[in-house]
Amino acid sequence: MASGGIVGAVEDHWTVGRVAELAGVSVRTLHHYDDIGLVRPSTRTAARYRAYSAADVERLREVLAYRRLGFGLREVAELVGDPSTDAVAHLRRLRGLLVERRDRADAMVTAIDRELEARAKGLKVTPEEQLEMLGARLYEAIGGAYTATRRTDPRIAAQIWDALGDARTVLNVGAGTGSYEPADRHVTAVEPSAVMRAQRPAGSAPCVAAAAESLPFENRSFDVAMAVSTVHHWGDPIAGLREMRRVARRVVVLTFDTDEPDWQGRFWLTRDYLPEFAGILAGFPSLAGMAGVIGARPEPVPVPWDCADGLFEAYWRRPGAYLEEHVRRAMSVWTRVGPEAEQRAVRSLSDDLASGRWAERNSDLADLGAADLGLRLLVA
Repeated sequence: MASGGIVGAVEDHWTVGRVAELAGVSVRTLHHYDDIGLVRPSTRTAARYRAYSAADVERLREVLAYRRLGFGLREVAELVGDPSTDAVAHLRRLRGLLVERRDRADAMVTAIDRELEARAKGLKVTPEEQLEMLGARLYEAIGGAYTATRRTDPRIAAQIWDALGDARTVLNVGAGTGSYEPADRHVTAVEPSAVMRAQRPAGSAPCVAAAAESLPFENRSFDVAMAVSTVHHWGDPIAGLREMRRVARRVVVLTFDTDEPDWQGRFWLTRDYLPEFAGILAGFPSLAGMAGVIGARPEPVPVPWDCADGLFEAYWRRPGAYLEEHVRRAMSVWTRVGPEAEQRAVRSLSDDLASGRWAERNSDLADLGAADLGLRLLVA
């Protein structure tokens, strides 16, 4: 920062009052962060009053930035406390979130201006055109939250990478921001969403703008093609799987099993709060059908109770996370069921958490380290 800013000031510590003034927050807010251990002043003034070091100020900057993006305190604590993320990584993550928010706002303004112009001319505006301002592509709407909540979980990664075997060249189809891409292989990524591609970290695998159903590669170009939690977003999952089989000698796919009777009852969230989930996957191919297309065997993928990847099932033992707006925005399910179903589910869950009914109904989960919630790894 420039001289005179918080970090660039000549002092080696900053008082609570001075930090509050520079950051535009109240002293009471800083005291609260101190009380809950989110940001604690770690040094002292000459008069022995508590004061902030440069490192404390840096952490506070990250906390306030995430808060102003709408993150809850509990989620902020997890983000800034992530030992694998340094200051530069936080800045890149924040920049991605802000750029995505700016771009989405710009696109909405453009769509509104276009509609205003059409109405001024007496032209009819179709429902499709009216909805355009909300984003035509699912990932364009949910992609901005991925860098904050969708991170590689090492336990799930270990199972996926083990399935890759001795493959040296890997095609990652529907790659998103790059989670689960193995660092020790030569990876090529495929991702149709510009929002997702823009959030891929510096130094990640080269990424091609293409769809799974039409991969721009020759037959057997790769040792293995992988796809992680993406098949349900494809327009034609079977066609995409056939393409993966065409361009690679082997195929590894993380997907979801809807073959078992009462599959929706495996997870309390879909069983008790979101019955609309069944409708989302009504046309989704069966696990047996997908496995048959690529000649795969299915393996259960347990979800750890503290799963680092904020996929839909990740918070099965941390139900309060589903009340957080930014957590839900990184899950395509909520966008697809619509705002009415989402808000009803959130209100009902909030009420049950407050009353203790959720804990009573799901007491059998308290001591589980991992749960089988239907995630399956297809290995061919």
